Amino acid sequence: MLLIGAEDEEKWLAEGIAGIQHNAFYLHRALDSNNLRDALKYSAQMLSELRTSKLSPQKYYELYMRAFDELRILEMFFKDESKHGVSVVDLYELVQHAGNILPRLYLLCTVGSVYIKSKEAPAKELLQDLVEMCHGVQHPIRGLFLRSYLAQISRDKLLDIGSDYEGDAETVMDAVEFILENFTEMNKLWVRMQLEGPGRVREKREKERSALQELVGKNLHVLSQIEGVDLEIYKETVLPRVLEQVVNCKDDLSQYYLMDCIIQVFPDEYHLQTLEMLLAAFPQVQPTVDIKTVLSRLMDRLSKYAASSADVLTEFLQVEAFTKLSNAIEKVIEMQVDMPAVGAITLYVSLLTFTLRVHPDRLDYVDQVLGACVKKLSSIPKLEDRWATKQLVALLSAPLEKYNDTVTALTLSNYPRVMDHLDNGTNKVMAMVIIESIMKNNTCISTADKVEVLFELIKGLIKDLDGATDELDEEDFKDEQNSVAKLIHMLYNNEPEEMLKIICIVWKHTMAGGPKRLPFTVPSLVFSALRLVRQMQGQEGDIVGEEVPATPKKIFQLLSQMIEALSAVPSPELALRLYLQCAKRFTMPACKEYEISDAANGCDLEYVAYEFFTQVFVLYEEEIANSKAQVTAIHLIIGALQRMNVFNVENRDTLTHKTTGYSARLLKKPDQCRAVYACSHLFWVDGQDGIRDGERVLLCLKRALRIANAAQQMASIARDSSGPLTLFVEILNKYLYYFEKGNKQITAAVIQHLIELINTEMQSDSATSDAFLASTLRYIQFQKQRGGVMGAKFESIKL
Repeated sequence: MLLIGAEDEEKWLAEGIAGIQHNAFYLHRALDSNNLRDALKYSAQMLSELRTSKLSPQKYYELYMRAFDELRILEMFFKDESKHGVSVVDLYELVQHAGNILPRLYLLCTVGSVYIKSKEAPAKELLQDLVEMCHGVQHPIRGLFLRSYLAQISRDKLLDIGSDYEGDAETVMDAVEFILENFTEMNKLWVRMQLEGPGRVREKREKERSALQELVGKNLHVLSQIEGVDLEIYKETVLPRVLEQVVNCKDDLSQYYLMDCIIQVFPDEYHLQTLEMLLAAFPQVQPTVDIKTVLSRLMDRLSKYAASSADVLTEFLQVEAFTKLSNAIEKVIEMQVDMPAVGAITLYVSLLTFTLRVHPDRLDYVDQVLGACVKKLSSIPKLEDRWATKQLVALLSAPLEKYNDTVTALTLSNYPRVMDHLDNGTNKVMAMVIIESIMKNNTCISTADKVEVLFELIKGLIKDLDGATDELDEEDFKDEQNSVAKLIHMLYNNEPEEMLKIICIVWKHTMAGGPKRLPFTVPSLVFSALRLVRQMQGQEGDIVGEEVPATPKKIFQLLSQMIEALSAVPSPELALRLYLQCAKRFTMPACKEYEISDAANGCDLEYVAYEFFTQVFVLYEEEIANSKAQVTAIHLIIGALQRMNVFNVENRDTLTHKTTGYSARLLKKPDQCRAVYACSHLFWVDGQDGIRDGERVLLCLKRALRIANAAQQMASIARDSSGPLTLFVEILNKYLYYFEKGNKQITAAVIQHLIELINTEMQSDSATSDAFLASTLRYIQFQKQRGGVMGAKFESIKL
């Protein structure tokens, strides 16, 4: 093929079209006058324009289509013997005397089409004659288009079952032989095109060849449409002949296209039954052929075929499809030593998809695919190619999506080994996918071994991986750690011993993550341990002895370690809250019952609770300096201590004394006042065993009044009395609460005196708490009007 410019090519194309149009004009005149001699003359001259070697395949196609349209008209003329008066037999002989071979063969094919339709000669012989005579044109482009014309005009005249031409099983083979021979010669011509022209235009030449690939592939499509080509003929004749041509041509483009064409045009059931023969050809193609894409498409088609009906799964088992595909992939990877990682991973993704659809119950197959991928990536510690990483994520995601159960993935020994090849960023993304799968499907991880595997998989979230240098966005970091915290709540086992193992494993991994992650994960871990304490309440009393690993004492020790670790962050407010939670949970009624049965372990729950409160006060004194944080902490302590009845008198007095003392030493007077009157609840607890120390309640309220009065005086200096007056009304409400509860130290006279004090202050200074006071006074009036015992109690209060 000559190296020509675009302008010259357009010029030659225009000249060729003009030549066709000129001769077509005279051809039409000859046809109109039924002049066969002139018709043959001008049609031969018209077809001579196709002898050019100056056009690219695309331009030559334009020229060919012009001539093709005229040939269809000429065929209609040949078909009507009444117009030209020559029999089709004589006409077939006559056109063979055309001067040039290319016009002669086009005319011969055209007359041959009419000859076959006339049935005056066997179609088999005519088709064989035509395909043999086409050997006379060996120019690649001219020969391809000539044989394409032959395939086009013979398509409806093949010897198929049910056709108009000799349709039986034997003659079907004649049609197959005709197509295969034409296909073979066309492929040879197509491959020969790569040798045309100088080597420096190879890339352009390959593009031109790609544009002609459908001319060759059309033969395979025709083969697939023949009704008589059953599985036996396909297996014994069609596939071996086609694969022989594919392997022997030694051309990258041809091998890739034809292998893909085989997979696309023939039925899936044929592929399944000839899988071994088809796969044997893959390692034989050139190393530079992109065979991974073809093989992946084959597996994708087989996967969809398996999913189409449950009945076909038996066929897959019979032919051992997985084993054959797995071996073929291994051979292809061995043969193509330069195959990039993304190519190999793509093959394993397709194989895994196939396995999950055909053999969902064979986890050993799934693990085998993952193991093969690990073996291929053994020389690549971390993937850097973006596309390879994407494919690896698809490989890891497939089992999660198929089983909707992360526990299944945890049983795959090679799953974490595949994850190790992800870069740090993608490792975190995959870890998040695993956690989201667990949360979405509400999956419970119930054994220590599986928890160990799980935390090994998500290690990118729970600790800094080796080589991690990128600064993580603060919001992203919080999202990741919150996901880990949620995950901890999905780890559960009904057996206390196993649950304790799970907690210890999680704690081990949590500690490896460093102090910055502890505030997110420790609370979840603490509550899991406390849930274990509640869980143990159902144990039988005869399960005692040091051999039992899960005891409240051991859980107490573990909880202490967890919360103490927060001091390294530091996060004293969070640690204080967790200590209080532990103190409350360890002294719940169920735990007190357990204390009786667990006495042999020497676990004194009162001592445990006291130790937790001791740590609370240590944190308050040494770590919490912010005034607002102190106020919050004091009220949390009061609330927790008020609900606990496990302490003896001495220990409770020590804790309440500490609490009231800290309350009175808060920085701001209003905060002091509110904390002190809140401490009154420590001495008055409702319930069967509740504490009812009316005198100490009154002492707290009086002390709160003194602090409120001092705050009022300070506010008067600052000319803002609204705060202290609000405090007086709040204290009044506390008095009313205890008055209703039956505290004999709180009398109607005391309440009356406080109301008069507030009214006096209201009159002396405008304040904004009158609405609060009015609401309180309405409540008193309501109680007076109720009647009964409560109404009698409130009757003596004058408003």
